[in-house]
Amino acid sequence: MTDHFDAVIIGGGHHATIIAPYLARAGLSVAVFEARSHLGGGAQSMPGPTAGVTQNPCAHWTRFYGHPAYKDFGLGDLGLSYVFPEGNEAMVFDDGSVFIGYSAARVVDESGRAEPWDEGVARTEANIRAFSSRDADTYLRVHEAYSAHIKGAFGRQRFTPPPPWGTPDPLEALIDVPGSLIEPVHQFMTMRQLAYDMFESDELRTLFMRAGVTSTGCYPDDVPGLQGFIHNLALVLSLEPAAIAIGGTGAITAALVRAGRMRGVQYVTGARVDEIVQENGRATGIRLADGSFVGADIVVSDLGLPQTVLQLMRHGEVAERIRHRLRNVVYDRGQLVWANVVTHEAPDYAGTTGVAEAGAQPRLYWGPKDPDWFATRYQAHIFSEGISPRMLMLSSTDSQWDTTRAPKGQHITGIEEFTAPIRFFDDDGWARLEKEFDARIRAQWPTYAKNMTADNIAAIEWFLPPRVRSTHPDMIEGGYVEGAHLASQLGRFRPIPELAGYRTILPNLYNCSSNVHSGSGIGRGSSLNAWHQIAEDLGIDPHAEIRKPDPELVEVPAAT
Repeated sequence: MTDHFDAVIIGGGHHATIIAPYLARAGLSVAVFEARSHLGGGAQSMPGPTAGVTQNPCAHWTRFYGHPAYKDFGLGDLGLSYVFPEGNEAMVFDDGSVFIGYSAARVVDESGRAEPWDEGVARTEANIRAFSSRDADTYLRVHEAYSAHIKGAFGRQRFTPPPPWGTPDPLEALIDVPGSLIEPVHQFMTMRQLAYDMFESDELRTLFMRAGVTSTGCYPDDVPGLQGFIHNLALVLSLEPAAIAIGGTGAITAALVRAGRMRGVQYVTGARVDEIVQENGRATGIRLADGSFVGADIVVSDLGLPQTVLQLMRHGEVAERIRHRLRNVVYDRGQLVWANVVTHEAPDYAGTTGVAEAGAQPRLYWGPKDPDWFATRYQAHIFSEGISPRMLMLSSTDSQWDTTRAPKGQHITGIEEFTAPIRFFDDDGWARLEKEFDARIRAQWPTYAKNMTADNIAAIEWFLPPRVRSTHPDMIEGGYVEGAHLASQLGRFRPIPELAGYRTILPNLYNCSSNVHSGSGIGRGSSLNAWHQIAEDLGIDPHAEIRKPDPELVEVPAAT
């Protein structure tokens, strides 16, 4: 290990694995320092609760094939492959009815290029029209607007730095575009208002609000801003292809780390960074927990700004205004109840609903068809009791498409619900809640899939907020959002206005984490945007490949 690099990256999370090969591709010597034994942060897979099963303990529903890094580094040739089911978003309701959405586009080659799929649009329209002609017409209008205006703007918004106040970002610019369907008021509506404004049916209102918690962490009375509105709308209406990473989410990390190793990136695990060392107003490197110093011309942090500034820069000068605001970033959203369920048979939603296609969707929700209840009581229950008496579960039985995930004769289903921030309950309270979740899901799941009985369930492994935070320190309060996706904490305000870019307090210290724009989720743009900012400051072409990949540098499989 050398004692000096052109660039060091603090933390080996998902965005570190993205930015590292970009830095190395430009000819920089790069080292990544990760405190834990594995790389990738939330983009990981691990052995499941029974032998031969691979589970995702964190990020599950990913579309990384659409990220520029997928094409830039040829990740398809480095082991990252996807399957694209025709079914996409679905919800099975407590009265036995079901809504199924089909992808409006299909991926047609290994670069991730998608083309319109008229059959999918027609099938989704027909399924919506069965319960609301008005909502079916809305779906067609949104699909047209998305294809013509919104999709391109959403991509630009995700993969460009946020502009200063007064300059519209790509989504804000659509407000003045005829046919975009985006109105000024949409910037300020709550998730509930957006659901009721867009749709008239109980089906889509319920799904929109419940999916909004998954997509943004926002509850019905939270304001998600245009970013959250568009992201959630595209998912609910299946405007983008569904996708499953073969081998689990960890395959994304494995391919990215291989791309980095081929360009000379050094990955050091079990090495906790204790301090960002400063001299004469610049970062000069990092000091590890064992006291050793590693010098660097550029320091990039993949840790959230509270960790980066309040902890690692504790010996430097930081304005009190910044310290104060970082201490008050809101994290009380998106607190997760993740679990992986091993069964002998896949959940049989078709037998309950009478719809043969039900269950063949990688994003399937189940719960009561009651938008008013969800809008007004769901959050109250989970914040006061830790658990909703009426579960609204998101599930995906990936082993229906990816046979590598479970042995023959078994299936693995990833499920997701939400709960309270960690501080609301003590250790005994969380232990009790885990047992309560286990009991309630076993009691309520058969309402929607009759074969989900005790005889069918072989094992369940739970990941509640205390466990989430213990392995992901930036998931403060156990929420995946790494800083709530409220409109006041997005874009040019994320996480605070003073640090809403990718440069930080020191001119050669950058942040690439989910704590900055464009927020949390696999496939978001913070690391790519940070790289473009670094390249601009260095005066180099961010797209040029100065260091050619060397397959001989890949000696061992990348850690997942």
